[in-house]
Amino acid sequence: MNAPERLFLPDTQSLPDGRRLAIQKVGIKGLRYPVALLDRDGATRSTVATFTMTVGLPHDVKGTHMSRFVEILEGVRAPLDLDGFRAMVDRMLGRLGASDGEVEMRFPWFIRKAAPVSGVESLLDYEAAWTATRKGGRTRVEVALTAPVTSLCPCSKKISDYGAHNQRSHITIRAEISVGSVALEELARVAEDEASCEVWGLLKRPDEKWVTERSYDNPKFVEDLVRDIALGLARDPRIGRFVVASENFESIHNHSAYAEIEGVGAGRDG
Repeated sequence: MNAPERLFLPDTQSLPDGRRLAIQKVGIKGLRYPVALLDRDGATRSTVATFTMTVGLPHDVKGTHMSRFVEILEGVRAPLDLDGFRAMVDRMLGRLGASDGEVEMRFPWFIRKAAPVSGVESLLDYEAAWTATRKGGRTRVEVALTAPVTSLCPCSKKISDYGAHNQRSHITIRAEISVGSVALEELARVAEDEASCEVWGLLKRPDEKWVTERSYDNPKFVEDLVRDIALGLARDPRIGRFVVASENFESIHNHSAYAEIEGVGAGRDG
């Protein structure tokens, strides 16, 4: 029998295409893969990411080689930081013979936190994403994080004789990194500092008292949340364009309150 690697097999995807229609993004989506990442302290953290990997396809080429995207991931051995993630896009473009492309990696990220009074420690989970886009000879890298927080309604506090309704909120920050690196822990801290109160995985009774009173003393509308976070991001010299969104899961309605704001940080580069 002939060895498979010695068989001649036609490469249909590399055939020319006569429709003269370029495709901006073609590749794989929804691929889950284990990855090792470097945290802000340089320690290696393991997680499982969901990848979307695409390249631009010229108008005269029939198709791309889907298996090569997975080969790129198989070639990643060292833990990734943002510089390594940028380099992954370059390797992908070289392997696929493309000039433009994008890699998106979405993954859970856990941060160890100490409760505000008791100091008891626990992990809290966040949804994170890195995206690297190569277009027109330039690579842009975006870091995103969704942080769960608490928000307490200023109006409810103002009009009520006692108490105020609050809700859990998801704050999402997407920031283009113009220079250096921004750790996921930093984005989490930016969101949590501007919330009515942050949340923890484990609280004791003294902590619950602290959280309740902290929220009551620090009411925030959904509009306040995104504006206050945007002010901080706008001063960061490492950040270019950014988007901040907050979805407040209302406790007195069967719908959410939502706000989104766009801005440009001090690291703006056009």
